Amino acid sequence: MLKKFKNWYQGLFSKSDRLFRKQQMVVKNHIVEIKNDKYFIGKAMVTDVPELLKIEKSVYDGQTPWNYTAMLKELKRSDDRLYLVIRYHDQLVAFIGCAFWEKNQECHITNLAVQKEFQHRGLAYFLLTVVIKKARKIDYSKITLEVRSSNHHAQHLYTDLGFKRTGIKLHYYVDNQEDAIDMSLDIREMDTRPNNYGL
Repeated sequence: MLKKFKNWYQGLFSKSDRLFRKQQMVVKNHIVEIKNDKYFIGKAMVTDVPELLKIEKSVYDGQTPWNYTAMLKELKRSDDRLYLVIRYHDQLVAFIGCAFWEKNQECHITNLAVQKEFQHRGLAYFLLTVVIKKARKIDYSKITLEVRSSNHHAQHLYTDLGFKRTGIKLHYYVDNQEDAIDMSLDIREMDTRPNNYGL
């Protein structure tokens, strides 16, 4: 009897946590201003998959690290995935994807891509800050990601936001066997920094 009550009680809090997390994942479609340009931001939809893959192709020299099926599966997992898109004049120009792992209170950035002609305009920075704010609201402890060892611009961006190198995955990328650098941001430390980038 006591075991049943304990399971019921824990289940009650677990459902409450999941509901709270789901509420925090809600993103209303709206207009944002980034470096004096107006963009539309919203949650990625299944119909966006072809455009998401098109951006990947433009960024990764004709390759798509994720295929249609994998991307579709990610977008359908609304409980623990968040994919955001940025549009400029109805053209999808940037997106970010992340997984929220409840077990270890970690948010893992699975994908971040900005169309080449829209790079260096603050879009990646903006998307990262949105994800960091979401993770903080649901009281997660850290954000992790992998980045290509040759992608120095992205590494610089992540370092600016407080990410630190935590390791390396040898021959991680299938297309060219390039190494991946593991990076992590301890969200709990952010409040103690003199400049927390408005997060």
